[in-house]
Amino acid sequence: MYFFSRFGFDIHQWLFAIVAALCLGMSKTGFTGMSLLGIALMAEVWPARESTGVILPMLIFGDFFAVSLFNKHALWPEIWRILPPAFLGVIIGFVFFQLLPAAVFAPVIGWIVLLLVGLQLWQRSANASRALANLSGEAITSSGEHQSTENLGRLSLRWSLGALAGATTMLANAAGPVMTIYLLAARFAKYEFMGTSAWFYCLINLVKLPFSYSLGLINVNSLGFNLFLLPGVALGALAGQWLLKIVPQLWFERLLLASAALAALRLIWH
Repeated sequence: MYFFSRFGFDIHQWLFAIVAALCLGMSKTGFTGMSLLGIALMAEVWPARESTGVILPMLIFGDFFAVSLFNKHALWPEIWRILPPAFLGVIIGFVFFQLLPAAVFAPVIGWIVLLLVGLQLWQRSANASRALANLSGEAITSSGEHQSTENLGRLSLRWSLGALAGATTMLANAAGPVMTIYLLAARFAKYEFMGTSAWFYCLINLVKLPFSYSLGLINVNSLGFNLFLLPGVALGALAGQWLLKIVPQLWFERLLLASAALAALRLIWH
């Protein structure tokens, strides 16, 4: 009973927290949509604003698993190109974080999760591949002026999506769907996608640590809570790696995205 009462949570809140930890771990090894469900569930346990700081160390722990698994597939030139706009986005998100009243934070996280669920679903649609090809410049085949337009388009895409990813990850730890769109536009192979995204999330989450600490979102109490849940993150990461081989990922993630959408609606109209 001491375990369940230490942080003032009842058994149902601990159940939500454990499921959230499993979701966050699994999101790092292939089932990316699970992170949105984990974020929404953790906001049911902690106040929405504080939940962002609680989740961050757990995400970093999961990032270490992903990096160890996919390190050799990372494309570092692409990582260095996307980090500057993402860092700018983190700063923008940090400024907005301080301006938002605590009372509106649950709806803000709910709307971010809901919009990113829609983005994930669009990314899986029949028209998405054509749109992403156009965004990446593949629709432009001639040289000269068209080549300049292609480069400008790629630069605009990188800075807009990179900054959006940085802002959303600072506000709600929810950069995944945005970065998925960007990396799909870059036409990476499966393992290049995993390796590049693993290192991107790891670095950007480490950059967020001092910002979250300065906002009071990470403290001794939250870190103690994290220690209880790190085994759940690890188990989720290992389970995700195993399930990826036997479960159809598309339908599994559709179910999870539907769950995340329902959880987000609950945050909006809490």
